[in-house]
Amino acid sequence: MNKPKIQDIIKEKILVLDGAMGSLIQTYKLEEEDFRGDHFKNHTHPVKGNNDLLALVRPDILKEIHSKYLEAGADILETNTFSGTTIAQADYALEHAVYDINFHSAKVAKEAADEYTTKNPNRPRYVAGSIGPTNRTLSMSPDVNDPGYRAVSWEELVKAYKEQTEALIDGGVDLLLVETVFDTLNAKACLFAIDEIFDKKEINIPVMVSGTITDASGRTLSGQTAEAFLISVSHFELLSVGFNCALGANMMKPYLEVLSNNTNYGVSAHPNAGLPNEFGEYDESPADMAIQIKEFLDNNLVNIIGGCCGTTPDHIKSIADLANTYKPRGLK
Repeated sequence: MNKPKIQDIIKEKILVLDGAMGSLIQTYKLEEEDFRGDHFKNHTHPVKGNNDLLALVRPDILKEIHSKYLEAGADILETNTFSGTTIAQADYALEHAVYDINFHSAKVAKEAADEYTTKNPNRPRYVAGSIGPTNRTLSMSPDVNDPGYRAVSWEELVKAYKEQTEALIDGGVDLLLVETVFDTLNAKACLFAIDEIFDKKEINIPVMVSGTITDASGRTLSGQTAEAFLISVSHFELLSVGFNCALGANMMKPYLEVLSNNTNYGVSAHPNAGLPNEFGEYDESPADMAIQIKEFLDNNLVNIIGGCCGTTPDHIKSIADLANTYKPRGLK
């Protein structure tokens, strides 16, 4: 489907990213047999909770969620592939399913986005291939008694990211989103992998990078400040750089200011719906979150805005309605 380049659209309007996927999947109350389907009926390991499998066993659920976010006003859908690497899928002994997971997740999201673009060609919708950080880190040891130990190597990460990236591109994503970066060295391995796949396929699609400030220290888990994080990824030509997860919108603003003041790339933000309560649930209402997002917009900090953990289509509708009344942060 022919659409305007997102690199052009981002100069004209604030783009709205979708919200949480996992929170909505939980509302379906799926059991082990739902995650298995016919596809994994005889698989030797439990798979309940492996949301990335739904593209293969319950694509109808993913399409329904995607459609809810599009109806709410999202311009960009994320694929349901946050844990779609061989490294993350090893927990379920499903490394062999990684290509299919990513390819079909991209297909489902693209189908939903194309339907809405066809309905209103003046409002094109895009699909971002979601690439999570994996559950291992290059910069730190998981064993406090052996600080030099690493649970994964650079080469292993690059290989895993290349497999995921290629499948997402084959499935038809419009851009890639390297998100929830807690270790910038992992992200560098991912960007290296993306670059190699671009060379292999002789293509080039936009890339977003989004880090995670883990707490009030203002640093990523691997110890970088917002400015250091920005410098570390700025060697790669990006559509945007931003932050997501860990914090609610009210705590994210100072770190977005650092990015906005120091980069010519777009700036993105998809915060959580506040901080989790004692039950791990998110209580911040769409109206409350929109009040905090308004500060980002009043201060001209962002080009792309959406939601992470705990956000729903209602949150995204409140954000989209607000964002439509503002001009985007200027890009050079």
